[in-house]
Parts: sequence; structure tokens; C-alpha cells
Amino acid sequence: MVILGIDPGYGTTGFGVVQAERGQFRLLRCGAITTPPGMDFSARLEIVYEDMRQLLALAKPDVVAIEELFFGQNVTTGIGVAQSRGVILLAVRQAGLEAFAYKPSQVKQAVVGYGNATKHQVMDMTRRLLRLDAMPKPDDAADAIAIALCHARSATSLLARHPKDTRYEI
Repeated sequence: MVILGIDPGYGTTGFGVVQAERGQFRLLRCGAITTPPGMDFSARLEIVYEDMRQLLALAKPDVVAIEELFFGQNVTTGIGVAQSRGVILLAVRQAGLEAFAYKPSQVKQAVVGYGNATKHQVMDMTRRLLRLDAMPKPDDAADAIAIALCHARSATSLLARHPKDTRYEI
């Protein structure tokens, strides 16, 4: 199974494509979609959307795993990220793919085994699972890889549930 993990954003959207087979994981590609600061916001969303469409066509994933939004103290930034996430989900839907959403604590639990793990612990375990010398940069790409691994490690338990219970409703 080829999984595209996405860490949504409007300035930087991280992505990681992971192949998962029989408990073995391999990083196929990773990187970030970036938009210039100061550009009209709707133009930034258009870049995210168009680049995501190209990425989906290039990577040909079987499924997409995307981080659920967490609104911290900066709600204004959260609203922009939510809008970016919306155009990403639209591109995924138009590509005929399912999107599974994971909360940060679910990603930590699946990758590290502890829902309150630190970012460093998640990065270290991600590096180990993929047998990498170093974590890819930027951090948004590394986060997206962890999201893909979360889905890979959760997929077997998801198969036992009714698809409507686990699929991200669009």
C-alpha cells in the first residue's frame, strides 16, 4: 500500500509518501509545497491545490492520511490552515481517493506508542522505522511521514471496522 501523508498548511504543506507492506516501511518521496508570504491568500490556496493535484498524479497513492487540525492559541492561523486543508481534501476527493484523518495524539500513539510523546521522540522513531540516517527536512515533511506511518500502523485495525466509521467524511 502506498500512503501519502499530509501535514496541511498554507505557507508550508508537508508531504511524505510511504510504501507499507507486511509491517515493513519504505520512504518513497517527501517534501513540501510552499507559498510565498505576502501573496494574496486565495492565490496561495490555488498554489496548494494545484501542487497537490500534481503530487497526487505523480505519487499515485492508494490512500491519503492527513492531520486533523489542532487549534492552539493562534486561531487566525488555524483558520487559514483549515482553508488550506479544505482545498487539499478537495484535490484528494477529485483524485478518487479516501482520506483518513488523524489527531496529533493518534500519530504519536501509533508511531511511538505513547500519545504524549515529544516531537523529538516521534522524529526518532520515524527515522528508525524507515531506517534513515537522518530525518528529512523541513519538519513539515517529517511530520507528514509520521502521519503516513500512523495510517500504515493503524490500517490493520481499521480493516476490522466498517469503512464509514474510519473514512474521513468529505
